[in-house]
Amino acid sequence: MIHQYKNNGYNIVLDVNSGSVHVVDDMVYDIIGLYENNTLEQITDALRDRYSVQDIKEAYEEIGELKEAGQLFTEDIYEPYIDNFKDRPTVVKALCLHIAHDCNLACKYCFAEEGEYHGRRALMSYEVGKKALDFLVANSGSRKNLEVDFFGGEPTMNFEVVKQLVEYGRSIEEANNKKFRFTLTTNGILLNDEILDFANKEMSNIVLSIDGRKEINDLMRPTRNNHGSSYDIIMPKFKKVAESRNQMNYYVRGTFTHNNLDFSEDVLHLADEGFEQISVEPVVAQPTDSYAIREEDIPFLCEQYDILAKEIIKRKKAGKGFNFFHFMIDINGGPCVAKRLSGCGSGCEYLAVTPWGDFYPCHQFVGNEDFLMGNVDDGIVRPDIRDMFKNSNVYSKEKCKNCFAKFYCSGGCAANSYNFHGNINDAYDVGCELQKKRIECAIMIRAAMAEEE
Repeated sequence: MIHQYKNNGYNIVLDVNSGSVHVVDDMVYDIIGLYENNTLEQITDALRDRYSVQDIKEAYEEIGELKEAGQLFTEDIYEPYIDNFKDRPTVVKALCLHIAHDCNLACKYCFAEEGEYHGRRALMSYEVGKKALDFLVANSGSRKNLEVDFFGGEPTMNFEVVKQLVEYGRSIEEANNKKFRFTLTTNGILLNDEILDFANKEMSNIVLSIDGRKEINDLMRPTRNNHGSSYDIIMPKFKKVAESRNQMNYYVRGTFTHNNLDFSEDVLHLADEGFEQISVEPVVAQPTDSYAIREEDIPFLCEQYDILAKEIIKRKKAGKGFNFFHFMIDINGGPCVAKRLSGCGSGCEYLAVTPWGDFYPCHQFVGNEDFLMGNVDDGIVRPDIRDMFKNSNVYSKEKCKNCFAKFYCSGGCAANSYNFHGNINDAYDVGCELQKKRIECAIMIRAAMAEEE
């Protein structure tokens, strides 16, 4: 399978199954488009008015050499592997600890309903968190590196327990041959020097929630009871975080909605404020929500990604670059086969833990008891849910099988699929279209920057 497209003056050909990327001239681009279903004579007849016969023949032969070398029109070696993939041992690698089902903001698009998650406000106790870490260690097999995200609501509302759990995690690493990689996701309202010092010592990554320009951020992320601008409160703190971590191992993470379809302006605003690690992502909301992304918004949003990609190239060449999360693709290496086929591993390798110790496939399923998998006392009591997620992959999804993006998005988000279609093996269509555009832009950026190397 190949995918051809033009972007920013580049003719790009992606060989989907090998991951090879080719930047070609117009003639080769046109020949590749005809190559699989036509003979050399037929291709020559079709293109002789545009290119010389000799040039067509030479290009045709070069394309054949690339095919022989496994860089064009390669066979899918992954689908035959899928049965073995389904039978792989279940190893839990990561937990999302819901330290606080409570929040000091009232974000309008929050799937957690201001931290409550369709339930009650609660803070996780040390005892529950300790059992969760013990569960992770016991169910992680021989894997050494383990991921734990302190999440909410707003986790700094229960920061003493965060500190206690980090201390406990560190105390059991050596005896169990494990290494915890902790992450803190925060809206920044309660961020202070004490929290920052601790985070810089113990957190491998910090996720800072901000939507971009002040008017956009404050519209969707108001303080409770309108106690001032959340942007004004958090921006100086977030700048301090970024500088204190030498512009590494953090990112500012925003959400764009129908209210700011010109989201490239928000990304560039954050870059202009000095942030070098940026993620601004489309909201996922039901069509009845006024701020939801709509199908008719897609063409404009695709233009925004093009604008952003061109600006990133310009700034990188000028030595003022920044990383945009959705454009960060490793063409030469990339994720392992398991990640390419199944994505984040929710429901089997990755679980969310509520303040009272219940297990769900991920934070977006929390509160839906159809997906309650077990708890920290009893372990996994619904292995059927785990197996359903374990067997979900790009070949179990009809929309993914023949999509060029499948090995980059790994089938998309299971929660989004379920929320829109009632089935984790479907796909959220608006999200798919934007994801495909992001991948095209990311590859184009690599092509443009390769000219500088």
